[in-house]
Amino acid sequence: MGSGSGVSREILRLAIPSLGAMVAQPLFLLTDAAMVGTLGTTAVAGLALAGTVVQTVVGVLIFLTYATTPLVSRRRGAGDEAGALAAGINGVWIALVVGVVLAIGVGAASTRLVSLFGADATVTAAAAEFLAISAVGIPAMLVTLAATGFLRGFGDARTPLAVAVVGFVANAGLNALLIFAAGWGLAGSAWGSVIATYLMAAALLYPVIRRAHRAHSRLLPGRDSLIAVGHSASWLLLRTLSLRVSMVAYVAVATSLGTEALAASHIVSTIVGLLALILDALEVPAQALVGESLGASDVPRTHAMARTITRMAVATGFVVGVGLAASASVIPVLFTRDAAVATMITGALWVVAAALPLAGYVFAWDGILIGAGDSRYLAGAGVVNLLVALPGFVVVFVNGNGLWGIIALQIVWSVLYMGARALTLGRRARGDAWMRIGHDRMAATSA
Repeated sequence: MGSGSGVSREILRLAIPSLGAMVAQPLFLLTDAAMVGTLGTTAVAGLALAGTVVQTVVGVLIFLTYATTPLVSRRRGAGDEAGALAAGINGVWIALVVGVVLAIGVGAASTRLVSLFGADATVTAAAAEFLAISAVGIPAMLVTLAATGFLRGFGDARTPLAVAVVGFVANAGLNALLIFAAGWGLAGSAWGSVIATYLMAAALLYPVIRRAHRAHSRLLPGRDSLIAVGHSASWLLLRTLSLRVSMVAYVAVATSLGTEALAASHIVSTIVGLLALILDALEVPAQALVGESLGASDVPRTHAMARTITRMAVATGFVVGVGLAASASVIPVLFTRDAAVATMITGALWVVAAALPLAGYVFAWDGILIGAGDSRYLAGAGVVNLLVALPGFVVVFVNGNGLWGIIALQIVWSVLYMGARALTLGRRARGDAWMRIGHDRMAATSA
């Protein structure tokens, strides 16, 4: 086992570039929100509803990254390079097929999907237009997730970073061109993001194909690796689905509080998503390095990784929380000219700031258990966490109103729901049942 500073360096080697890569998506959303904000509150609210549907679809399928990274890294740790390549390539194939099916389904049902939120007719129409266009980009979004998981499993966090930076610049330029110069309005924002996403997917597929070609590995899917990816992904899908249901509940309650609350909640969620990626970046080394060390049967190194990642995540949550609290009254002016919306944003951000250290602990152990392949426990815990939080959402839905309604909603999400996640993860962290060693975790997850 290496020194504590050596473990920290290993973690930061993956975490820092991963942070830059992951920041791209919320920056896409922030750029969209800032540009669309000039079109009026209705456009922002429409973007919020359509964005929730797209983010839910893509977010539920984040297992394409989370299942691929630990499978690849565990097999690498065990010395099975061919098996690692096969697992990663099959993850990309699954992403492509699922993405095409979802693109067709979401595009065809765009109006019905956004109407479920119960917004007024103008907001629903704007959201439906944005969603129908955005659905075209779903295959590229999912391939990007899987290819990123492939590369991280091989310890390459720099390529996704480079692609993300180029993608962000392309997205901003295309949005400005299509929204303002071409005069396409909200539709221009959707098309700009779709084009940028396909450019990113193509750029990430190139190193995947090149690595497989150098190793003389087949690019077609293989049965055994498909089963391994599918088995791990099935539990992670349930875990992620429970998380996304809570996010949809958040948006649904915000919608019931009125258009101003909905617009405020969208901006808060986008800001929180950006800040959370600072914590989420520590999940990448947790998944890759814990998987690799367990594959190599190195238990002491696994313990060292878990301890260090947890300390770093909680400390980071505290520092980010202090910064957010200090700037909570300034941030809203970047996104809205509506005084009521700005006040709601500030109140919600104070709640978020207070809860960020707790979120740091949650993010750390979520990543550790994913890296260990403990997806079955994560799935069960996710259902329990959701059942704890849902009554809180119902209370705010029935009794919420204005500023205090949006603050109460944020307390349900940041304190009640995140607290439940911390308790269930902490229960698992106290033992060693999650730490199974060896080449593959399939037998363990089905036990």
